[in-house]
Amino acid sequence: MNRPETENRDLFAIADLSQEFGISTRAIRFYETKGLLNPERVGGTRVFRRRDRARLILILRGKRLGFSLRDISDYLSLYDAQSQAAQTRLLVDKVDERLGLLERQKADLETTIGELREIRKLADEQRVRG
Repeated sequence: MNRPETENRDLFAIADLSQEFGISTRAIRFYETKGLLNPERVGGTRVFRRRDRARLILILRGKRLGFSLRDISDYLSLYDAQSQAAQTRLLVDKVDERLGLLERQKADLETTIGELREIRKLADEQRVRG
């Protein structure tokens, strides 16, 4: 994903970012409409700078980790304000919240798997008897 030749560039077309990150141009435009990206315009063409590319990396990482666009937007707002203490505090809170949710989901899945195995075992025993 992070190729040296890409990181040294200053300007990117939407197709460049789309190809680099394996997402559609439509997704990039969606993030723009949500205010998460703010490319410059040269005529009718979107021109993305390194800052936009860095923000896209953060957006995609946040989405991959299951954060909402609202959470990502809040984080990026602090990123822009360069308030590292507030940014770190928000990140830790959101990560703790997400970890708690995933841990609960994991426990629920383990319970469900155990119940399904028990049902399967009972069904197999019933089939052998019948």
